[in-house]
Amino acid sequence: MKLSVFAVLLADRSLDEACKYLADSGVQAVEIGCGGFPGKAHCNPEELLRDESKIAQFKHTIEKHGLEIAALSTHGNAVHPDPAVAKQFHDDFVNTVLLAEKLGVKRVITFSGCPGGSPEDKTPNWVTCPWPDDFSEILKYQWDEVLIPYWKKTAAWAAEHGIEKIAFEMHPGFCVYNPETLMKLRNAVGPIIGANFDPSHLFWQGIDPVYAIRYLGDAIYFFHAKDTKIDELNSKTHGVLDTKHYGDEIHRSWIFRSVGYGHDYQVWKDMMSALRMVGYDDAISIEHEDSLMTPNEGLQKAIAFLKDVMMFEDKGAMWWA
Repeated sequence: MKLSVFAVLLADRSLDEACKYLADSGVQAVEIGCGGFPGKAHCNPEELLRDESKIAQFKHTIEKHGLEIAALSTHGNAVHPDPAVAKQFHDDFVNTVLLAEKLGVKRVITFSGCPGGSPEDKTPNWVTCPWPDDFSEILKYQWDEVLIPYWKKTAAWAAEHGIEKIAFEMHPGFCVYNPETLMKLRNAVGPIIGANFDPSHLFWQGIDPVYAIRYLGDAIYFFHAKDTKIDELNSKTHGVLDTKHYGDEIHRSWIFRSVGYGHDYQVWKDMMSALRMVGYDDAISIEHEDSLMTPNEGLQKAIAFLKDVMMFEDKGAMWWA
């Protein structure tokens, strides 16, 4: 395994400064935000693609600090019902793929997206129950008429440009939000589709990440290290579907935490072991969204925690067997 960081949390620093900081912290790889919701602070693919020398400089900046690119990320909603919004996210994805092709990167991280409930809608409609029947009809429209056709076409194009893995972060609010919906889209589109496994979004849904890892198996294409703390007082009173602002920590049913502040060492050790058992021995990329800590403190605590639970050496031979 290799320790990586989703560098968008260091958007206040230049790419060179961010890479030096990460290398000095013992990080081995970096995940670069290239558009969509994470922004383009360290990498604007559209600009780089206009100048080969800038691509070379970008690559050199990362490599001179002993880092490698774990993935390019462009988390967006390319099936947004507003055509103008959808085009912006789609263009970001396209440019990220084209840049990945130039860099020799085979993996891109994104969201599945969420369409509206009908062709007339202007905002996404995330369905959480099958009844009244309107909701089941919405799901049928979203999957059969929008989501599957879009990703069949887009994934085929991405494959033509060298992408081998499109990793969807399973995120509530989008059509792919759990292991079952991930596999539904993968089965419809093909094995180029896989999971960006972020346990923080699974914890609050009541999903055991080890069970999910065993279920997804070789469909896991990336891993985000982020934790969630469930507030039992609030969750057992109000449930886990919580629309209060993330900054209202004391009243929320759950909040995102730095790794280890939501679940203990054993939970994370079990996840790392399960990943290795299903064949994922790749980047573990820290994503910091802990509102109770500064990015620096949260990241440093996550790095120290993961150094204890990750397995960095190959398994080796079972000398005792």
